[in-house]
Amino acid sequence: MVPQPTVGVLALQGDVREHQRVLTGLGAATLAVRTPGELDRVDALIIPGGESTTMWRLARTFGLLEPLRQRVASGMPAYGSCAGMIMLADRIEGGVTGQETIGGMDVTVRRNAFGRQVDSFEADLDFPALGATVPPLRAVFIRAPWVEKVGDGVDVLARVATGASAGRIVAVRQGPLLATSFHPELTGDARVHALFLDIVKEA
Repeated sequence: MVPQPTVGVLALQGDVREHQRVLTGLGAATLAVRTPGELDRVDALIIPGGESTTMWRLARTFGLLEPLRQRVASGMPAYGSCAGMIMLADRIEGGVTGQETIGGMDVTVRRNAFGRQVDSFEADLDFPALGATVPPLRAVFIRAPWVEKVGDGVDVLARVATGASAGRIVAVRQGPLLATSFHPELTGDARVHALFLDIVKEA
């Protein structure tokens, strides 16, 4: 019997329990990751929503930033939601002075692109990677980023369909790396997490 992969959730800041709850519901083993030793024990990692500058500073303080970069560069599957998307981006627009990321995805992400907390919203997205006949994905955007530019190796998975932000990129994949502007862990729809687990199994 092939052992199930262990999916870590970076537990420095943000909605860690919500991601673990979805993963557990899908039958995955999970581990909260706060140290390099815990990072060594996982096969894949989710970087949750939260505040990207706080997450970066805590990762640096806890000695995790370089180990995270090394694991991602070596091919570890990783999924970043909202602030996690910023953390996986190679380039940031609208970041604070000196802000660093884990990197790995050849994208430019604009921080707080949709506005402040009061500008949070929900929208239905077409997300073909989840299947051709599935209903639209209900997405929750909270102080969310969007992707300004993508490199040649990046697949665009979803865009905002309507409103002033129509056409903005909100979900991308590059090899074993997945990122969304929104928070699928808050809706009860496990399809994005299931897609990530498929990526983990492929890897």
